[in-house]
Amino acid sequence: MLSPRLPPVDAGLPFDRKGHTFLEAIALGVADALRQDSRVFVYGEDVGGNYGNSFLLLRPLLEEFGDRIINSPLAESGVLGVCVGAALAGQRPIGEMQFNDFVASGFNQLVNNAAKIRYRWGGSVPMVVRMPWGGLRHAGPYHSQNTEAWFYRTPGIKIVVPSTPEDARALIASAVADPDPVLFYEHIALYRDPAIKQVLPAAAPALLPLGRAALRRAGDDVAIISYGAFVHIALRAAVTLAAEGIEASVLDLRTLSPLDRPRVLTVARHCSRVLIVHEDTRTGGIGESLAAIIQEEAFESLDAPVRIIGALDTPVPYSPPLEEYFLPSQAEIEQAARSLVAY
Repeated sequence: MLSPRLPPVDAGLPFDRKGHTFLEAIALGVADALRQDSRVFVYGEDVGGNYGNSFLLLRPLLEEFGDRIINSPLAESGVLGVCVGAALAGQRPIGEMQFNDFVASGFNQLVNNAAKIRYRWGGSVPMVVRMPWGGLRHAGPYHSQNTEAWFYRTPGIKIVVPSTPEDARALIASAVADPDPVLFYEHIALYRDPAIKQVLPAAAPALLPLGRAALRRAGDDVAIISYGAFVHIALRAAVTLAAEGIEASVLDLRTLSPLDRPRVLTVARHCSRVLIVHEDTRTGGIGESLAAIIQEEAFESLDAPVRIIGALDTPVPYSPPLEEYFLPSQAEIEQAARSLVAY
């Protein structure tokens, strides 16, 4: 049976250390939304005034949009409740969690209110929640968690996880335009990473459809599927593997819900060996769901079991060497790929 052809490689704009950071790209995306639609406003803890959020991401926007970047009380449930109500009233709120870990305090507003209103009575809840997330920063168990799996299984919530400045800016626009609640995950380790800067145009980009993965590198021997910061670690691993004669495809999911099932299955069938890599813990992580999809729908094309690499099933440690041990490493990805090819 002939394997399906890979989709075109979408490498995006070239990386350029004179370009925009991931953080600056998100600020540009928020500014695009505020400029284009008077219904858009930002609401969250310490986002306004003279502060501009914990990472100063919004500070460049305060002079132009200060009246629409509004400080909330220190109450995540209240932030999300205001966003739900404002969306129902016809506004386009962009809520912010200072760190994605804190969304637990507003879990009910997202899972039992925002996510179910379309199902209950056909209502639209066009709200975005910006969620700084992720490890690789030695910030410990309360500022480094991966919460995407908490919501991945909740019908009615969309989940966006960009890995490049170009995608982050375009996907902000798509998230704001969407009629349903969207969680927008921003990996903190990428915010000021000079290695992934891109020169972005002055004009606002076209909408990038949710649910469209990007093939970042093409190869025939093994498919590496990832999202967020670990896309870049996967790409570095692919370079090392290529020097050994192993050509890896790297698929950047970009959104987790909706999931680009066709491209996931296409790369799986083409390469016949699949390695799923994510920063979240292995148990109950999104990788296990992806593996089930691939093994149910592409089993005949596989030449090896689907392999999943995730973090250990523990809280995220503060200690730098412990966090390094806790998280997947590039060396671990490379060895797993070698094992799959040799299976």
